[in-house]
Amino acid sequence: MLQPATPSHRPTDQLAMLPLPELYSRVERHVPAIEWPVLAADIALILKLKKERNAVVLAHNYQTPDIFHTVADIVGDSLALAREAARTDADVIVLAGVHFMAETAKLLNPKKTVLIPDIKAGCSLAESITPQDVRLLRARHPGVPVVTYVNTSAAVKAESDICCTSGNAKKIVEALGTPEVIMIPDEYLARNTAAQTRVKIIAWKGHCEVHERFGADEVRELRANYPGLIVLAHPECAPEVVAECDFTGSTAAMADYVGKQRPARVVLLTECSMSDNVALQYPDLDFVRPCNLCPHMKRISLGNIRGALENMTHEVTVPAEIAAPARRAVERMLELG
Repeated sequence: MLQPATPSHRPTDQLAMLPLPELYSRVERHVPAIEWPVLAADIALILKLKKERNAVVLAHNYQTPDIFHTVADIVGDSLALAREAARTDADVIVLAGVHFMAETAKLLNPKKTVLIPDIKAGCSLAESITPQDVRLLRARHPGVPVVTYVNTSAAVKAESDICCTSGNAKKIVEALGTPEVIMIPDEYLARNTAAQTRVKIIAWKGHCEVHERFGADEVRELRANYPGLIVLAHPECAPEVVAECDFTGSTAAMADYVGKQRPARVVLLTECSMSDNVALQYPDLDFVRPCNLCPHMKRISLGNIRGALENMTHEVTVPAEIAAPARRAVERMLELG
């Protein structure tokens, strides 16, 4: 395991010129001052290494604030990261997220080096379905197109017709112009999407270990305990949870809602760090925070981002026979969605 920078690795005079005080101002309501010097040592080295290697850090909304607000060049939900990964002119992409996100970045940047700081940063949802499962679904439903959530492995994407995200699922499903689709692997995203469209959706039984833990009773209890609370939910939550909420959308849509509507008191039913990151942008709002933490996202740290850039590990590759069809499914989504 990588450790915080040792004294011999602490910022030199050159590194001291970096905007570390300004960066701390972004996270000071989250990071105690006593912890900042250790974090700053890693941050300074990451900023230096990014310049030396022409590298960018892409960070998902579920990354902790010390990553999200200091070293990330591009932040957002899965769709935003996919779009920006296709546009970057960097030579090296460090994906501060989970493995399927790094694979997607590699699909869209086959000639670039894509690194993930911890090779074990997986996803319960991605692991809920295999390529063999997709082939079985096709055999059971001949001619029905397969819409695959981006929260899947490249091998599963390769068996699909098109990908979607939680932010564009309805648009993608309807854009295909067919009376029914297979939508994998998240059952709740499929059921929540089905409630918004006339297209018949055949679902799989995959679930996100973070979002499936939220319950309708919990929402009602939150409302009872916090008068005036506005409840926002991710569509990976169960339909009965969504029915109790004021708004449902992707992490990007939830952040936009908070920014535009400015609810005085709000709760985001999603991964813990999402609330932390949005709350830092809106200090005048009251964020109620029931915390369901993603253990996979939390495998990423400043220390192993620094290590990835220092040692150029861990490089993500996708076999050519998988990459080509998987890339087509992702690119088709980007064209339509």
